[in-house]
Amino acid sequence: MKRILFFLLAATVMLVGCEKDHITDTDITPITNDDDHDSGSDTTATSDTVTIVFGSPSATVTGTSASVTATVNGNQVTITNTDTNTVCYELSGSTNNGFFKLYSSKKQTIVLNGVSITNPNGAAINIQGPADSPNSGKKATIIVQGDNSLADGTSYSDTPSSEDEKAAFFSEGKLVFNGNGSLTVTAQGKSGITSDDYVYINGPTISVNSSAGHGIRGKEYIEVDNGTVNVTVTANMKKGFTSDSLILINGGNTTIQVSGNAAYDNEDREYSGTAGIKADVAFIMNGGTLDITNSGTGGKGISCDGTGTFNGGTVTVTTTGNNYRAGDISSKGIKCDGNLLFAGAIVNVRSTNNEGIESKGTITINDGEVYSYSQSNDAINSASTFTINGGYVCGHSAGNDGLDANGNFYIKGGVVYAIGKQTPEVAVDANTEQGYRLYVEGGTIIAIGGLERGSSLTQNCYQASSWSKNTWYALTVGSTTYAFKTPSSGGSSMVVSGSSTPTLRSGVTATEGTSHFMGTFFSAPTVSGGTNVNLSTYTGNGGGGWPH
Repeated sequence: MKRILFFLLAATVMLVGCEKDHITDTDITPITNDDDHDSGSDTTATSDTVTIVFGSPSATVTGTSASVTATVNGNQVTITNTDTNTVCYELSGSTNNGFFKLYSSKKQTIVLNGVSITNPNGAAINIQGPADSPNSGKKATIIVQGDNSLADGTSYSDTPSSEDEKAAFFSEGKLVFNGNGSLTVTAQGKSGITSDDYVYINGPTISVNSSAGHGIRGKEYIEVDNGTVNVTVTANMKKGFTSDSLILINGGNTTIQVSGNAAYDNEDREYSGTAGIKADVAFIMNGGTLDITNSGTGGKGISCDGTGTFNGGTVTVTTTGNNYRAGDISSKGIKCDGNLLFAGAIVNVRSTNNEGIESKGTITINDGEVYSYSQSNDAINSASTFTINGGYVCGHSAGNDGLDANGNFYIKGGVVYAIGKQTPEVAVDANTEQGYRLYVEGGTIIAIGGLERGSSLTQNCYQASSWSKNTWYALTVGSTTYAFKTPSSGGSSMVVSGSSTPTLRSGVTATEGTSHFMGTFFSAPTVSGGTNVNLSTYTGNGGGGWPH
């Protein structure tokens, strides 16, 4: 097996299809090509089929041959395949003290046909490579039919010292899940589902409950194209999805719930927190839905050591845990060490005790809708340049800046609704103390709490000296009207801007229209009533923030 490693050449990613290891995009380039280029859509068995029926007093195995042999000890079934053909293994029946273990140097298809396996001493399903080289497995296509369940035990006492066995459902090779049935995995000793290559999901309903390890781990990547995935992780330091490389969501409905806390990792000799998703190289959202909640201390929703790209689909992240060890490990909604790009997804983030969205690189918003609320810190924070070219963007902070850049901040287009706490915090902040600046060059802007002092205003801005709490306002720019509800608290001023001189009314009634930002903002509403608000020209020298 040749493992695939990925590096991100560009931030914008357009998924073309799911052939040849599923990821076919010029921006995600394999360093080492994989010779095992199957589509991962196998839905029919080969002519070589082995049937395993678990039951009392022992499992029954049929269809073996001279090259496909079985060792059966009660309901503990070990298959060794030295055949030159791909073999299909069909599993059914039930056992509370058994397992299915496979040694094979060839690709295989495994049909889960209403099977229930619990192994109190290790993995329920364990797919290895050939017997003389077990840690080099090939791809396994898993066809899920009917209702199926797998569970491990709290101890992996039967694992040979020369072999890996990292999960209730473990494979040394690639794992491809197809079919229209359901699979429930309960992990008490280690992770739920783990591949030392990749995990690809395209159709079934997969539910993982892990109290000891990660939910789903794909070392090379995890890709969800279709189906329903529900993951619950309660163990300290563990993740819902985790990969040493890439996590890619193209479709389906994925829900991840994490409640474990940060703790000291004796193996890595460092403190580690939990996350709904943890990707070492890149996270990409192209379609489908992704819903993450993390209530653990120091827990994050999405954590990426590299880049994050949101091209499509809907993402909802909620983190409520406290920071760990005086903030050494912070609880954040979305945090990437590399650049963040939003180019068409709908992203809703709520964070109780730290930033909602944070990038240690740049943030670029081109399209879609991005809403982030932080109760105590910046709603959206970029360690470098922050650029808004389009889309709908709302950063609402009850404790700091709404939108914050530690470099230059450029607003060139889109619709921006920013809410900051109070001076010296502002609605839109740039790092002026280091010589950077906020540049307002376009877009429609509503900034409750004002703009960074010393902003460069290519597009005219206007200021209302005060605003009323919990009130609906209507802003009209040209022929376009927006309605927004002010927060219960915020900064002392409101700044608005548009491509033409705007008008503002307070105390309006707004109906219909398109809802944004969790129902606090509407585009193209029907507006009635209200009172005109006097607007004065805003020069950029007032407001909060730090002076040059």
